[in-house]
Amino acid sequence: MSMTFDTKIAVVLRDDLPVWQKLNVTAFTVSGIAAKVADVTGEPYEDGSGNRYLPMFKQPVLVFAGDAASIRRAYERARERNLEFSLFTEELFATGNDIDNRAAMKAVPEADLRIVGLALRAEKKTVDKVLKGLSLHR
Repeated sequence: MSMTFDTKIAVVLRDDLPVWQKLNVTAFTVSGIAAKVADVTGEPYEDGSGNRYLPMFKQPVLVFAGDAASIRRAYERARERNLEFSLFTEELFATGNDIDNRAAMKAVPEADLRIVGLALRAEKKTVDKVLKGLSLHR
């Protein structure tokens, strides 16, 4: 059974990050979507033995990569469209908890944010416009 979606979930990662950081940024940024977007996850999973597992997103998550300038453009496009999105900056790699993460983000003005990743979910055409010029991560 094939499903089509009117929306798109996308993660954008700075392409020069080590793999462990890319995975960390992906996990943190998509958690914001799961936490804030209603009805984005499906029902819990269950295996053939009756063991239950947490629900996951109902739709695929596409992961894109780009350099710092292209991620900054995507950030600015998302802001221009008043989209809600999660953001991960370099400073967050040096913190170890939510309180310190938020303090580190708050300490940096928008123009000085060193963005390493972001995640958003919006109407497909809108996400495509925000991510124009970025390629799927390889």
